[in-house]
Amino acid sequence: MKSPLYRLYWMCGVLAGVFMMALLGFVLWGVIMRFFPALYLRGTDSYAGYCMAASAFLALAYTFAHGDHIRVTLLIQRFRGGTRRALELWCLLLAALLSGFFAFYGCRMVWWSWKFHDISQAHDATPLWIPQLGMGIGAAILFIAVVEELVLVLLGRAPSGSGSAATEQHVE
Repeated sequence: MKSPLYRLYWMCGVLAGVFMMALLGFVLWGVIMRFFPALYLRGTDSYAGYCMAASAFLALAYTFAHGDHIRVTLLIQRFRGGTRRALELWCLLLAALLSGFFAFYGCRMVWWSWKFHDISQAHDATPLWIPQLGMGIGAAILFIAVVEELVLVLLGRAPSGSGSAATEQHVE
């Protein structure tokens, strides 16, 4: 059964792909335009970096929801029953706390950049809150995905990254 939030995670995955394609476009544009200096646009390397950060952060929730993140199963798979469940819950609780802090401070950074009208020091002079939005939104949605996983495991479902549950999710 897919999560009600799956569509949100899927949309973030699609956006990550769009930003990855934009990254490719900016890099190719920068390389090709070196042969035509009159047409070169300054700041394309900065925009390529912005697209790379946005694609990485927006993909986090999608990959987590599919159980594709690297998990600490090397240790956890050695245990069974209540001990394994306790370790899984502890790992998810720690992940929720860390992703919550990261989301809070990532969104706070976006807000402060907007409030102080912080601009890029590169040739593009872009207001930094705009490219930072991808990081803040991606971190916040990852936090939502981790908390959702924690709640589902607390309710008795197997974690999505633990062997057969991850395989079943890919088959759906």
